[in-house]
Amino acid sequence: MNSPFIVSALLFIQNISLMFAPSQLETIYNQIIPSIALVQYSSEVTNQITGETSRKDGNALGLVVSADGLVMVPGFVEVENVSSFNFRVRLNIKGEEKEFNAVKLRKPEDLNIMFLKINNDTNMKFPFAQFVEDLPKLGSEIAMVGILGETVDYVRCITTAHIGAILEKPRLTYCLDENVRLGFVGAPVMNEQGKVIGVVGFDLSKAEGGEVYTRSGHPLLYQYALFKKYIQNPPAVQSQDDEQEAWLGVITQPLTDDFAEYWGLPKEGGLIVATIVNPSPASECGLKIGDIIKNFNGVPIRAKYDSDVTSFTKLVREAGAGNSVKIEILRNKEPMALTAVLGTRPRRSSEAEEFEWEAVGLTVREITPDIRIALSIEDTVQGVLVYRVKSGSPAQVARLSRGFIIQAIGDWPTRSIDEFKTIVKMLQEKKPKEITFFAKIGNISGFFRVQPRWEE
Repeated sequence: MNSPFIVSALLFIQNISLMFAPSQLETIYNQIIPSIALVQYSSEVTNQITGETSRKDGNALGLVVSADGLVMVPGFVEVENVSSFNFRVRLNIKGEEKEFNAVKLRKPEDLNIMFLKINNDTNMKFPFAQFVEDLPKLGSEIAMVGILGETVDYVRCITTAHIGAILEKPRLTYCLDENVRLGFVGAPVMNEQGKVIGVVGFDLSKAEGGEVYTRSGHPLLYQYALFKKYIQNPPAVQSQDDEQEAWLGVITQPLTDDFAEYWGLPKEGGLIVATIVNPSPASECGLKIGDIIKNFNGVPIRAKYDSDVTSFTKLVREAGAGNSVKIEILRNKEPMALTAVLGTRPRRSSEAEEFEWEAVGLTVREITPDIRIALSIEDTVQGVLVYRVKSGSPAQVARLSRGFIIQAIGDWPTRSIDEFKTIVKMLQEKKPKEITFFAKIGNISGFFRVQPRWEE
């Protein structure tokens, strides 16, 4: 061990028992470390109750599992209400930190892991972990190599644990005897012979979409046999077609016991329709705010907790866009049955088209349904949303700011971003000294006089 990087890593060795000698841990560490990657990405999180979305950056441990750049990451990177994108894979190759872009592959349905594929146009061969199908015994000691947090520069480190329990149903499951740091989720697991026998994983809870194999909340060893098929035959790249999810167009909340008691209803659970997007399959089939969904396409709805809302979203998605579904509801305590034809999920805010107008110093976005709900924009209000205003720009001088909805430029209405771009193109040819915007925010509307800075 002669690298400062490795020396610092050893400061974090924990829980070393007498089974693994320090020299053995050092050997294991040095063998596996070239295949350990820091994966950074952006993600959009959707609040299932309000429909509001937010964007954040994240990171995870990645394990390179093939020479052509297949990378295995923990499944939490993308769960029921989280969509991730813009993946960058950082590897320490021969002492030099290198970053690669990567695309996500379709997530397996039977295991809470994901795969990325590094964009590799150079036919570069990556160092990768090689697994064996050895299985541990109860009480076996295992070693794991993970990544610590940003405050310690994502340093790699090694620790040990034991197999504390073995569950035989519904599938063979190995439980670790103690919790692990976040940076060890997805970490390679080595046995006492230094062989890589699996990775650290967490099963999904029902709220996250897991149902078949749910051992959520406890660190597990995912043995090689569970994911061997995905390494040998990697999933396809996740395409835009995968995002064509079925959509009903409602936001719901659970029928808690409190609400049931207040309305004089049985405490059997259900989903209260809180918001209806218009137009949508929900509005077209006659659903109304206050209806209580009791059965969806033959599946009883017994929602009592916020997490149950996610299960309903999953039901809708699995029903498939374009398909007709029967929805049984209670309206004013009376049972009713409606039939809806599910649509395709409209674009989210993260997918909204943007347009930057440099001469004015602002960037606008189309108003997607989730933005309309989050900002309480009425269906009758058309326009484009001011998303960014450059500091010191003509738009800022005119006091236009983020959140305004531009409804007209001069005498021309701007009901969509295409109309906005058409007007901008026309004005760029004429180069007027002043442009008048009509915009609104909330219940306040007004005119704004902007003096563009045209390029010479």
